[in-house]
Amino acid sequence: LPACRDSRLFIKDLHFDGVPVRIYLPRIPSASKRKGVIFFHGGCGMFGSIRSHERICRYMARKSDSVVVSVGYSLSPEHKYPAQILDCLTASVHFLKTAETHGVDPDRIIVCGDSAGGTFAAAVCQELVNRRDIPKIHAQVLIYPFLQALNFNLPSHQKNAFIPFLSRERLVYFILKYLKCDYSVMGAVLAGSHVPESINLKYKKWINPDLIPEIFKLDYKPPVPAPFLPQVHKETKVLFGTRFSPLLAENAVICHLPDTCIITCEHDVLRDDGLLYKKRLEDNNVKVTWYHVDEGFH
Repeated sequence: LPACRDSRLFIKDLHFDGVPVRIYLPRIPSASKRKGVIFFHGGCGMFGSIRSHERICRYMARKSDSVVVSVGYSLSPEHKYPAQILDCLTASVHFLKTAETHGVDPDRIIVCGDSAGGTFAAAVCQELVNRRDIPKIHAQVLIYPFLQALNFNLPSHQKNAFIPFLSRERLVYFILKYLKCDYSVMGAVLAGSHVPESINLKYKKWINPDLIPEIFKLDYKPPVPAPFLPQVHKETKVLFGTRFSPLLAENAVICHLPDTCIITCEHDVLRDDGLLYKKRLEDNNVKVTWYHVDEGFH
């Protein structure tokens, strides 16, 4: 669908190295180069589009006087993972290289995304940490992001297990559907049987209910450990990659990430992903701004 008309913005559809994007540019002339925002929409990698998130992109462009680039990445199942993150990466690199042609200061570009879009934003920042041929991402904004697929029994998973729109079972169902995995493993993944003990021990220092502030653990009950099922692990190995689970990245990557804003919601199964990433970033001396919506939903 074509863009809606906006008296305060120039809106145009382009392709960045083959990836469709929609750019929102404020009409009022600027005395200097503007800030840039690269936006990745949510939707579990299967839903959503440039059009579905147009209102928020127009709002950001107007209120922040920034040039916003909304990325129309490929969707699953027509395009198999990791096509989505690769599209986001391609569009980001292109914009970082060509920012000045759009009136943007290349040193003032942030990446932003909601839900799965937050996952893509986090992954793009990690992938670009060691790039020396393009400007550095100035900051990342992660709006209730999905960041790990090892533990689906954290306090927020328990508390919000049956909350609409994203229940605990629905979350894992979407993950398996997105990755085109066998749905029969869903119960085992929910229980944690897809994770071998060696991986649990390795990442316990980063993914652990003990790291969640006490105020968010009211009525939390540690689950009974589930037996490891090798066949389930084999089916879901992709869950352990840092592109899919950015929370698993090593400290050598985390410590070089840009300033971060993390937004979490109380009634959201993904709340604790954001809290755990916040702690990891702070432990690695990354500046974090955290905003928690007490009555918020995913």
